[in-house]
Amino acid sequence: MSKLYESGEDYLETILILHNRKNYVRAVDVAHEMGVSKPSVSRAMGILRDGGFILVEEDGNIRLTDAGREVAERIYERHRVLTRWLVDLGVPEDIAAADACKLEHDISIESFEALKTHLQNAHPNVSTD
Repeated sequence: MSKLYESGEDYLETILILHNRKNYVRAVDVAHEMGVSKPSVSRAMGILRDGGFILVEEDGNIRLTDAGREVAERIYERHRVLTRWLVDLGVPEDIAAADACKLEHDISIESFEALKTHLQNAHPNVSTD
């Protein structure tokens, strides 16, 4: 398993989101969702495939491997929790989401878990999942 960089994590997160939304993912869907070129997606998919994070089926459908899903779900959870936290602080949602995308890659496990626990305690009836 190779090391993932921030952009690789972003691609995996996008694949997870698209799969949850429509149950299949093609490279063109990823390019459209992320606002990047098809050649950029093709290059990234090759790296993620070689790293064991995705499988590309004969029909072009992109699927996450168990390792890819684990990374994608971790990053997506961080994104949702960090966005929620920033919105709770009064940051407009579009700015909160953009800032969460930057923070989700660098926050330590310890800080993230403390923040998640704090949000759960502050809003016990609202899920941070």
